[in-house]
Amino acid sequence: MDRFAELKAFCLVAASGGFSPAARQLGVAASSVTRLVDALEKRVGTALLNRSTRKVTLTDSGQQYYASAQAILAQLDQADDAAAARHGQAGGLLRVSAPVTFSTMFIAPLLGELARRHPRLELDLHLSDAVSNMVDDSIDVAIRIGAAQQQPNLIARRLSGHQRVICASPAYLERHGTPEAPEDLLRHNCLLFSYGVARRGWRLQSQQAGAGFTELPVRGTLTINNSEMLRRAALDGVGIAMLPDWLVRGDLAAGTLQPLLGGYQANPGEMEIGLYAMYAANRRGSQAIKAFVDLLAEHLAQPLT
Repeated sequence: MDRFAELKAFCLVAASGGFSPAARQLGVAASSVTRLVDALEKRVGTALLNRSTRKVTLTDSGQQYYASAQAILAQLDQADDAAAARHGQAGGLLRVSAPVTFSTMFIAPLLGELARRHPRLELDLHLSDAVSNMVDDSIDVAIRIGAAQQQPNLIARRLSGHQRVICASPAYLERHGTPEAPEDLLRHNCLLFSYGVARRGWRLQSQQAGAGFTELPVRGTLTINNSEMLRRAALDGVGIAMLPDWLVRGDLAAGTLQPLLGGYQANPGEMEIGLYAMYAANRRGSQAIKAFVDLLAEHLAQPLT
């Protein structure tokens, strides 16, 4: 049996806490993953996993073996990257996670060009507005919107800036009035994006030099983890939303949404945010990562429309 397949299956089970999620990532049946891990444990002569009906955890021996197995698989990836780099080829499987709406608008149009430029590249695209765990989900590249966060062993390549707009439909504003100051938002129905963490407020900063932040514990009747659904709710007059400028630019031009509090910059958290491609530092030589990220950066260098 393929020893590297055993290592891969074992590491995915350990990272995800179960055979079924590991099987989904590998695209095989859970029974196949079980056979691979059973064969590995038989070969090394000890149990590496504690199995229960609720979760799979590492044994003491398994914890030590897991660290070594991860290092081996990382070295294998580096060897593949180095070999591909010598021939200038981008090929193999590339797992990418990215936000849903952004991917639909800006990654989907690139798929044909990516296939033409790099016919040997296999793209496994995982769309979610939740922040993925790159290790647990075996993600090679994560496209993220937010503040640049220095993380050990990760490279964050800035692809473009990112701004958000507070906006509402003319119908909503006619019924409820137009907020003239940040504090007025507290009296409105604010449509909230669910970030998967305990963050419900909005932060606004006047564009005047030296201005501080205004933290607003806004509330509303709708919380969603998808920006396109927030946009549709705002268009239907449900409430006031804070949305990416590239998503609502056409709506603002058409007048179906109206920008609010134009003298303020708005974000849920940090003000200095952007769009980033995140990948492991030891994969900086990967031709597959370079091919995908370079094409996306090339596209985003043009105005986001």
